[in-house]
Amino acid sequence: MNLRSYLDSTYLKTNEQANISEAENVLVVTECIEEAIREQFKLIMIRPDRVALAKQLIEAVGSKVLIGTVIAFPKGDANLQAKLAEAEQAIADGADDLDFVCDYEAFKRGEFELVKQEIVQGTKLGLAHKKVVKWIIEVAALNHTQIIQLSAFIKNVVLQHFEEEDFASIFVKSSTGFYQTANNEPNGATVDTIKLMLENASPLPVKAAGGVRNYQDAIQMIQLGVQRIGTSGAKAIIDGASAEGEY
Repeated sequence: MNLRSYLDSTYLKTNEQANISEAENVLVVTECIEEAIREQFKLIMIRPDRVALAKQLIEAVGSKVLIGTVIAFPKGDANLQAKLAEAEQAIADGADDLDFVCDYEAFKRGEFELVKQEIVQGTKLGLAHKKVVKWIIEVAALNHTQIIQLSAFIKNVVLQHFEEEDFASIFVKSSTGFYQTANNEPNGATVDTIKLMLENASPLPVKAAGGVRNYQDAIQMIQLGVQRIGTSGAKAIIDGASAEGEY
């Protein structure tokens, strides 16, 4: 098994969240991109305003590392036009994967047509440019019934509006890693939530994001059936150590 081919090495902190300056944060992002290149991870996952930098660095050395970014991050409550505009700019800047945050709160309110339209239009835009599209459902904000319902909802929308040949490029993803939970409960992928997603999103692939911090966690997720893992500790996982941090 080539574990590196599953890993989306991730850094999504703003300057404020990292409590550092813009210049310092650019250095951190640059180091993450360069590490992904050296380690030959599947992808480097960064914020939209860092995509052009990643493209420049990756092209300069002829690396095959893919570039992913997040859309409507982290709450997913931007309107459809804003989501599509952000995705279009990311595509123009060189993104390969578009990880949209699904408007899970709208889904919980029963606004199913709104959620359907963002899935259809966002996926259509990505596929038209031969990009991989992932829909983040934020499992920590959902109970088990809602995880089942939203995973199945995304699957059914995709089955109705896209071709079987497209399914491998349309993921359901667990988490942003930025959701604030009560009582320090997990805010990322867990075995229980990933099992629910796999059972109800199939035939769409699943990405486990957040909470995968060591080699054993990563192998367990792959054995369950996930096809991608989002983590800020990709190097530690490869080295057999435990990653620090929350994502």
